Amino acid sequence: GISGKSQLLFALVFTTRYLDLFTSFISLYNTSMKLIYIACSYATVYLIYMKFKATYDGNHDTFRVEFLIVPVGGLSFLVNHDFSPLEILWTFSIYLESVAILPQLFMISKTGEAETITTHYLFFLGLYRALYLVNWIWRYYFEGFFDLIAVVAGVVQTVLYCDFFYLYVTKGEYWNNS
Repeated sequence: GISGKSQLLFALVFTTRYLDLFTSFISLYNTSMKLIYIACSYATVYLIYMKFKATYDGNHDTFRVEFLIVPVGGLSFLVNHDFSPLEILWTFSIYLESVAILPQLFMISKTGEAETITTHYLFFLGLYRALYLVNWIWRYYFEGFFDLIAVVAGVVQTVLYCDFFYLYVTKGEYWNNS
């Protein structure tokens, strides 16, 4: 199944990343998308822990998220673009997003199987992040924009998905088709 802990981490990612909703307005589209990301993240957490609690496999979702949150929090204070509260929280969200999938990957490795829908979800989540790499190359080439923090965190996240990508492509028959 889906790791509730990974989903909680993603909700924390989007909450800390989009706190600028209270300080700056870019466009109606931008504001709407930020609110949709936050709402969908918390709706997913609600569905996992409340509505479909009976189907949640908490016995296998045992990754200790404090081993991610504490180092990421410390790193965001040490390595950021500007030592201000919103910038530190934005940096925290970038770093946390790069490792937020670890509870899900840990859960799959612990159970040794995953439902087909879960493997497709993970594949497309990883593909979304890999496409960010293409975006950064495009922006650097055409706009001269380069954000070292975002790029390094994105590369770390994509590397974490590589083992899963390999299994997804080559060993698809080993996944549980429940």
